[in-house]
This record gives sequence, C-alpha cells and structure tokens, in this order.
Amino acid sequence: MRKQVIAGNWKMNKNHREAEDFIQTAKNEVPSSDQVESVICAPFPFLQKLVEETKGTSLKIGAQNMHFEESGAFTGEVSPVMLKELGVEYVVLGHSERREIFKETDEEVNKKVHAAFKHGLTPIVCVGESLEQREANETMTVVENQVKKAFEGLTDEQSQQVIIAYEPIWAIGTGRTATAEQANEVCSHIRKAVADFVSAGVAEAVRIQYGGSVKPANVEEIVGQSDIDGALVGGASLEADSFLKLVEAGKHE
Repeated sequence: MRKQVIAGNWKMNKNHREAEDFIQTAKNEVPSSDQVESVICAPFPFLQKLVEETKGTSLKIGAQNMHFEESGAFTGEVSPVMLKELGVEYVVLGHSERREIFKETDEEVNKKVHAAFKHGLTPIVCVGESLEQREANETMTVVENQVKKAFEGLTDEQSQQVIIAYEPIWAIGTGRTATAEQANEVCSHIRKAVADFVSAGVAEAVRIQYGGSVKPANVEEIVGQSDIDGALVGGASLEADSFLKLVEAGKHE
C-alpha cells in the first residue's frame, strides 16, 4: 500500500510568529510517519527555524522552489545545497504559479528534479491543465507530457521517489474542485503513462497527490480514491487545526 502524503503549501503567507505558532500547535499532533507523511512547505525565511522546531517529530519541512544550480550569479535564488544544509527534506517543483507567473519551463523543472535527487531532497512535482485545456479535451495530453518531461533521465529508483501533485490550474484557490472521480481519472492516467515510459513497477510505487481547493470537508473522498495518494493543499493548510484534519484523513490505520 502506498503511503499517503499530505503537504501544506503556505505560498507567500505568514510572518515568523504565525509560522512558529502553527508549528508549536501541529508538530506533536500529527500521526506517526508510518501512517502518513506530513509536510509543511514554507517560505524560505522560515525554513531553518521550522526544521529546528520539528526535529524528533513526524512533521517534515519542505521548500516551495529552488534553483537547479548549486551556486553562482543567480540573484534572489536558493540552491539545493542551501536547502539540504538547513535540513529541508522536500521541495515543490513546477507549481503552476511558477510556470505561469515566472515562466518556468518543463526543461527547467526536469533540471530541478535532477538537482533535488543529487542533494537528497524529495521532489514534489506539480502538473496540471488550464480551464481552456480541459474544455478542449487536452487534459490527459498536457499532464502526461509534463510528467514525462519531469522524469526524463531519472533512474527507476529515483522515479519511484518522485511525488507527483496533480493540480488542475482552474481549481487552485478558486473554490472550484475537480470531483473525486475526475481527479482520480487523471491520476490514473498519469500512473498508466508512468508505466508506459518508465515501468509498471515504478507506476505502482509512485505516489500521486491531488491539489486544488482541498479542504477538511472534501479531503476524505479525494484521498479515498484508488490512484490518489494524498494532497497538496494551499489555503486549508494555513491553520493548524485545518491541516491536522487533513492529515488525519490521510492516515492508514
């Protein structure tokens, strides 16, 4: 059985006090890592403190982005070396906001995935279609191409460790949510695509989250689907009580 991964993406929210208050409330309340992986992906300025505060607990800390180079003249960027030194364990890559606002390409996402593995970070790779692409019946083609490019050049062992986050762009922060069945249909297609371009064994092992207006009210139905292995959550992860409810829904008894 694939272990569920519930990851909160705070995006560009919270100040230091709010971040610490959240962690103090949540860090000892999340279930054991044997039952579910619990991750908070926080803004860069908070990472060191949050890693320190969560040592010895089941709550893990991730970053929301990184550059693929280890160092250099890249003003404003953060390298995988820096993240690893801080003790960060996960990193979100290719989020639609990075792709749309900052024009990040599939090729750059692939370079970042390779850099993450080189430095012992687990990549959470986001894929998803726009409303226009969904209405044009291009969903499956779009997400399959994004996943295929992200996995390019990875070993089977690395491919199994990638966490894929299917986030339809039209459902992120809009209050609109793909039905559990719609989300599972795409996640199932992603799994079949991984079987085709990597292997059936990798496809069975790889974990696929759903993201897009996930909240305590709908999370159980979503993570209960056959091919959905957790959630990447934005707004509903900003409050500790809400995040803990999400994690509880992903717990294996």
